[in-house]
Amino acid sequence: MAEHSPLDVAAVRKDFPIFDAHRGLHYLDSASSSQKPRAVIDAMTEYYETTHANVHRGVYAIAQEADARYEAARRRVAQFINAPSEHEVLFTKNVTEAINLVVHSWGRANLREGDAIVLTEMEHHSNIVPWQILQEQLGFDIRWLRVTPEHVLDLSSLDSVLHGAKLLSVTGMSNVMGTMPPLRELIDAAHAAGAIVCVDAAQYVPHLRTDVVDLGADLVAFTGHKMLGPTGIGVLWGRESLLDSMPPFLGGGGMIREVRTEGFTAEGLPHKFEAGTPPIAEAIGLGVACDELDRYGMDAVWAHEQALTSYAIRCLDERFGDELTIHGPRSMSSRGGVLSLGLRDIHPHDITQVLDQSGVCVRAGHHCAKPLMRCLGVGATARASFYVYNDTDDVDALIDALAACVDFFTI
Repeated sequence: MAEHSPLDVAAVRKDFPIFDAHRGLHYLDSASSSQKPRAVIDAMTEYYETTHANVHRGVYAIAQEADARYEAARRRVAQFINAPSEHEVLFTKNVTEAINLVVHSWGRANLREGDAIVLTEMEHHSNIVPWQILQEQLGFDIRWLRVTPEHVLDLSSLDSVLHGAKLLSVTGMSNVMGTMPPLRELIDAAHAAGAIVCVDAAQYVPHLRTDVVDLGADLVAFTGHKMLGPTGIGVLWGRESLLDSMPPFLGGGGMIREVRTEGFTAEGLPHKFEAGTPPIAEAIGLGVACDELDRYGMDAVWAHEQALTSYAIRCLDERFGDELTIHGPRSMSSRGGVLSLGLRDIHPHDITQVLDQSGVCVRAGHHCAKPLMRCLGVGATARASFYVYNDTDDVDALIDALAACVDFFTI
């Protein structure tokens, strides 16, 4: 494993043109969508300017080159997550589509009335609503792992909740609290109970070195736009034997081997799950994003975010004390760089508007996690999240802007 020096944030920021376009920008919303380095933007532009053609269709020169670049991106993503085979890497539009693929392919083929799956209260709606849609149609049960007052999963009844279940679908990191469930413990317990495991890794893969073999899950979904890549490209990785057993999700061009009036034969992996014209330039951009993250070093990325989050929690506590609530665990051993905040009785949307006047970008809302909001007893939070281009200056700007917000709303 290559050793990487600590991140030089000043040098990193030079890779991102948005910080030249907006001087004084403190972008703290990477949990929603990360900024894009010039290398990603240039790679996509160069493809459109020199190589664009539809993939897996043409035999002329630039079509063959487009094929090669698209499939090279798939190999690059497979390498980034240590997938045993590039055939296990399916390109989707985003994590939402990847999980819907699992739900409506694996779920529809394997779940019946009387069956059960297990979700957690800290899931994003993308890992709840598709299952609920299918539940309405098929009648299986959904069991829940609850969230404790300490903002971690209650695993005291894990064995009984998993007993007889066919699937556990769980986040790798909460997009609200930064909580990181003990994935290996959950995966091993689910497998022991005879269940397969799907991990929503939207907030995991962009921040931690990810080895799908070591992780041990059966399906892992993540998205390009949260890991320096473009929007419109996501990934579903799955064990090849499992994907082979799953029926196609979408039908159309590109996913068939043969079509007759009496039926069709699907293409092999990965193409049977990639109907229609795929996001070609976006896949190429994602491949370059993997290059950029590897250049920074994922261990260095994670160490930087851990140090910055620890600094932020300490400084926020010192500055605001009981006036400010941080929703999520305090221990850095079980959390990532996402801070959901409540400040006095000031509405989160008002907080974000005041912060924006200081160039501080955070997100306000329920973060597509309404069941978790009910657990926290709030309707919304103001969420700051950190990535490779953030440093202590961004944290200090956040704290000063929050103090200005207190002053603004003090009567």
